Amino acid sequence: MPKKTSTVSPVLPWKTRILLSFVTVGMYLVRRRNGTINRRLLNMFYLKNPTTNKPQQGIKTTDITIDSTRNLWFRLFIPTIISSDVVLPVIIFFHGGGFAFLNPDFKYYDNVCRGIACNTPAVVISINYRLSPEHRLPSQYDDGFDSLKFLDETELDGFPANADLSMCFLAGDSAGANLAHNVAYRAGEVEFRRLKVIGQISIQPFFGGEERTASEIRLANGVLVTLKRTDWLWKVFLPEGENRDHEAVNVTGPRAVDIRGVKYPETMVVVGGFDPLQDRQREFYDWLKRSGKEVKLIEYPNAIHAFYLFPELPEASQFMQEAKDFVHHVSAKFSK
Repeated sequence: MPKKTSTVSPVLPWKTRILLSFVTVGMYLVRRRNGTINRRLLNMFYLKNPTTNKPQQGIKTTDITIDSTRNLWFRLFIPTIISSDVVLPVIIFFHGGGFAFLNPDFKYYDNVCRGIACNTPAVVISINYRLSPEHRLPSQYDDGFDSLKFLDETELDGFPANADLSMCFLAGDSAGANLAHNVAYRAGEVEFRRLKVIGQISIQPFFGGEERTASEIRLANGVLVTLKRTDWLWKVFLPEGENRDHEAVNVTGPRAVDIRGVKYPETMVVVGGFDPLQDRQREFYDWLKRSGKEVKLIEYPNAIHAFYLFPELPEASQFMQEAKDFVHHVSAKFSK
């Protein structure tokens, strides 16, 4: 028999609980009955950070267009208090939001990328990819991979001379981590001119499947992530007629892509104890190990899904330190 949904709730500050309540209600209100999203209504409540050409807290930002026809662009985060003789790794970041919501200029993602750029330090590139249901699979993966090609082929004005594209990391949270994984193995099958992906930070990746896992059942009505909500997100992301055992969703399942012979970056997988997706994330870690890849598992037993967006949570600062240590560890192996 399936286990009953857990009645145990994480201990969260009131500020975090109120914000999560607003987000949950907002995601419900903007969904139309016909399966589309009311973007106009969503934008009325959208918390946006502008770019800052004048450095703030040691970081300046600018937005750069890759392809205006598909609104493909990225926000560039540049540390400004680092000596020019210090080589900076490049972290390409894919935001979460179930493939259907949010952008790099969303206040909380802008803050996280600023924190990573300053704390690591590193040049961070946060990608604005197309969203579902207006754009279904493989639009998001194509945008991610094309972003790598653009960076490899384009000489950008203002791009730091000490930023090293041969020490490139892919990073993403939730749906963004799913996207990063798919871009990682696709990048492993080609040779770029300058860019080399050497590491991956997979933050609570968004995976699924037809058969429910124990954590999905136990935390079916979890904080921010619920089974009902994730089922809808997969439905509007996948091509018509596909189910959740598609290889883009159930990456370790019956249709999994064989990556054993593909160059794949060393990976850090981050799991939260109150995340319904945790069983699939641990299986992703095990699958990478079985595939012969270098992988590290980081678990935060009291963390909810998307904990890293809330600096008031203790796990957020712990994650920043773990990410910094991982980038330094992997970069040291490839430093010239």
